[in-house]
Amino acid sequence: MNQRIQYKATGRRKEAIAKVTLFPGTGKIIINKRQIDDYFLRETDKLIVLQPFRATDTMNKFDVQADVFGGGLTGQAGAIRLGISRALSMIDDNFKFALKKGKFLTRDPRAKERKKYGQKGARKRFQWTKR
Repeated sequence: MNQRIQYKATGRRKEAIAKVTLFPGTGKIIINKRQIDDYFLRETDKLIVLQPFRATDTMNKFDVQADVFGGGLTGQAGAIRLGISRALSMIDDNFKFALKKGKFLTRDPRAKERKKYGQKGARKRFQWTKR
């Protein structure tokens, strides 16, 4: 039986959740059954996804299969980055050290602040006049 070694991890950022699977391969990145270039149009989002590979010097050594939903494209890129980082940290302890140094294993807790009652938004107030 031909079984491929795979490493699975989950990443989250804002409202986005990414389920990432890493395989030894040639560096193909598939997100929601589409190539990374077709999915992320902004170059910055592609760079965010590739950061863990640059930090661990493993460019073109692993194939990535990611299923991501929720949030916007930049949040999804951050979620995929965290998922890839967690999967790489399972492979080698040296990778874990490099990823921790680059702060890629830390989940970004920032999220949208809720709107409060009696206000126009999360922080903006309704205009006040003396009369």
